[in-house]
Amino acid sequence: MIKRLFDIIVALAAMVILSPVYIFLAYKVRKHLGSPVLFRQVRPGLHGKPFEMIKFRSMRNATDAEGNLLADNERLTAFGKKLRATSLDELPEFWNVLKGEMSLVGPRPLLMEYLPLYNQEQARRHLVRPGITGYAQVNGRNSITSVEKFKLDTWYVDNQSLWLDIKILFKTVKKVICKEGITAKDEATMKKFTGSE
Repeated sequence: MIKRLFDIIVALAAMVILSPVYIFLAYKVRKHLGSPVLFRQVRPGLHGKPFEMIKFRSMRNATDAEGNLLADNERLTAFGKKLRATSLDELPEFWNVLKGEMSLVGPRPLLMEYLPLYNQEQARRHLVRPGITGYAQVNGRNSITSVEKFKLDTWYVDNQSLWLDIKILFKTVKKVICKEGITAKDEATMKKFTGSE
């Protein structure tokens, strides 16, 4: 209950204070990438329940001759890389927090297709709401393997507290400023999880 109240207060305050930033980023995304300004994708939330996560777009909708989207590294523009490096593309997720679909801190919501790939221990990451940032994000982010991230996620599930959330939020600011662990090695974003790691 306290965590949820904390999420609402911080998310609401952030959206009000950062409203000029939202407007500026929407303009820049529209200018560099066109419409739509927001990227929407169904992700697994609490107990794996699907919800629509929103972010600022950072990639072009470029496709091959068959109409399939090109690889991330071919669609990610210089502008998109800057947006991701500063984590500003994540700002619209405060709306997901207000709606109760996400928390400020928790395991990052990954892809729906990963759900059947988790083992029993890894699946415990869905016992809490997914977060804008998390324990794994301040301990390696995309520079560590998926399995390492899942271990950090389940550690958070077992040890969560308001004080831990506050510490993670402060560490997140530091990580964003230092631009640490933004991408996986040899990947445009993060390495795809196959369940075989």
